[in-house]
Amino acid sequence: MADATLEAAPPEATQQLPLTAETVSLSTPSPPEYASVEETEPPLASVALELEKEALQPSEPPVPVEERLKEAVTVIEKETPLSPPPPELTLAMEHVSVTSTEKETIPPPPAVVAEAPPSLPVSQPLAAALAVPQESESPTRKEVVEPEKLKPIEKKKAPESMVSFKEESNKLSDLSDFEQKALEELNFLVREALNTGAFALASPSDTSNLTEEASIWGVPLLKDDRSDVILLKFLRARDFKVKESFTMLKNTIKWRKEFNVDELIKEDLGDDLEKVVFMHGHDKDGHPVCYNVYGEFQNKELYAKTFADEEKRMKFLRWRIQFLERSIRKLDFTPGGINTIFQISDLKNSPGPGKRELRIATKQALQILQDNYPEFVAKQVFINVPWWYLAFYTMMSPFLTQRTKSKFVFASPSKTAETLFKYISPEQVPIQYGGLSVDFCECNPVFTVDDPATEITVKPATKQTVEIIVNEKCIIVWELRVVSWEVSYSAEYLPNTERGYIVIIQKTRKMAPTDEPVISNSYKISELGKILLTVNNPTAKKKKLLYRFKVVPYAN
Repeated sequence: MADATLEAAPPEATQQLPLTAETVSLSTPSPPEYASVEETEPPLASVALELEKEALQPSEPPVPVEERLKEAVTVIEKETPLSPPPPELTLAMEHVSVTSTEKETIPPPPAVVAEAPPSLPVSQPLAAALAVPQESESPTRKEVVEPEKLKPIEKKKAPESMVSFKEESNKLSDLSDFEQKALEELNFLVREALNTGAFALASPSDTSNLTEEASIWGVPLLKDDRSDVILLKFLRARDFKVKESFTMLKNTIKWRKEFNVDELIKEDLGDDLEKVVFMHGHDKDGHPVCYNVYGEFQNKELYAKTFADEEKRMKFLRWRIQFLERSIRKLDFTPGGINTIFQISDLKNSPGPGKRELRIATKQALQILQDNYPEFVAKQVFINVPWWYLAFYTMMSPFLTQRTKSKFVFASPSKTAETLFKYISPEQVPIQYGGLSVDFCECNPVFTVDDPATEITVKPATKQTVEIIVNEKCIIVWELRVVSWEVSYSAEYLPNTERGYIVIIQKTRKMAPTDEPVISNSYKISELGKILLTVNNPTAKKKKLLYRFKVVPYAN
């Protein structure tokens, strides 16, 4: 249809300009300019020198065609209101405004003080257990909780992040005097332990395995500045208490030897759980992102195969430690390098705390991680958080340190994509979580995580138009999505010529949440003009629009 419409357009290349004075003057060559007779010619030596300088000047490398075409494309984003707004939208907006006004005038209900229980069984999902171990213990304190019955209208909201955690620097010049002194003392204790064989698994007199046991996560202790980064992790986990940090380090080295971690990395434990835990992309600060998807354990066969008895649970634990070790060894332990992981735990359809086998595996994993893997989490984001986990977190909150809680972020199902985009660029977020990233394969041969996407907020009752203005013949390839859709989408091409025809690339289509998550299109630009991508949002909710495009050259 589009091609037929283009062929119907009258060819303008054959039109000729009328013969006027201006057109004639344009085609008439200007007379040559001659040098003045009085001007002296330069000596032959200077001419040779100038020629030599020109030959020595490096010639600029040719600009790649793709880069040149990028400069020939301009993008304009326009937002216009829909007129008139639908009645249901008007009512919804009025309801929101009235509700917010009433909320300001109603006094807060009296608070009820609830004592934190002295001890609770570890029953959180494996997401928390395999993500953030506590750095140090915190004394029990009272928690102020508003009773649920006093707020029947409002739904229980996921708690936002506490005081935002900011990673400390590992550069010696950025440490305080107190921290530098603690690091020097720990270095002294480690050197003394290496000299006396205190890290050996057997007796102190047996020093046959000292070299192997003096390395941790592939970093030899006290050999270079990476060792300081390792020691700082143990110091921070114990609030820079040197003796406690040294004890933790010594116990970790002992556990690694007993668990045979260095050999575990080489084992083949199968790929049954590759969809449960996987690495994908990086956050905006460069941290690798690890996804923990425990809804996969709704599969009864997989659940039984993983947790049915002690032997299976131990195999799962070994697989998880192997995955973590392999991920850690890809980190950069030089001062200033990225040496922590951004953890995401997807709690959608996650088995609840009633699963005994999962509870046992969780307790085992939590103990190992908090004792042997300090300070490896940059941020812990829980997405698709169910109500039961919020209730559990409320009970567990008094037992978590402020440092641990500052790394936590919670997002309900409706806020999952929006929350992830705060920390991770959309092109790095997997499609199933609202982003644009898929594995590079035949199904997505054009775009990768290296191709940046643009994020736009489409307001309620508005139309968002993205104009891609093209000033050179090429092929434009783009992909676009609106998180959870509920909008209409269209695409058309508008040539610059007055007699040109508008080409409908994509007819206006109402997109439902169940439709394909990402729309991909391409169009061959044979005459200059612009592509219009239009999204109409008739709902009362803000929508996240993501798009990106590429310019591809083609032969004439």
